[in-house]
Amino acid sequence: MARRWRDGWGTLVVDGGERGVAEVPLEIAASYRARTKGLLGRDSVDGALLLSPANSVHTFRMRMPIDVAYLDRRLRVIAVRTMQPGQLGLPRLRARYVLEAEAGAMAGWGLRAGVRVVIEAATLHG
Repeated sequence: MARRWRDGWGTLVVDGGERGVAEVPLEIAASYRARTKGLLGRDSVDGALLLSPANSVHTFRMRMPIDVAYLDRRLRVIAVRTMQPGQLGLPRLRARYVLEAEAGAMAGWGLRAGVRVVIEAATLHG
């Protein structure tokens, strides 16, 4: 069930239970260059950023606090945490992908541990 994306855009679909379904604009960072850049140098993000593959992140040189969700290979959320600038996140052994968004956004979407997300991307090829 391995997923491979290319750098590009898509939609993150979150079934937040009582909060309903959230469709969030998604930027996909699949190349080494795009994953390395991530959200560095940005003051905000419209929606979320998917790092693929990834199992940890850092917020050194970030300008804003971010929410980070670790996803397993089935796109189920393993953990969600908020990171302030200048932190190093520990690797999550089962994580294959990482979602990043502005701090507080994920709670608004109903994204929490145990939720399975859907990623709709025209660049999905395998």
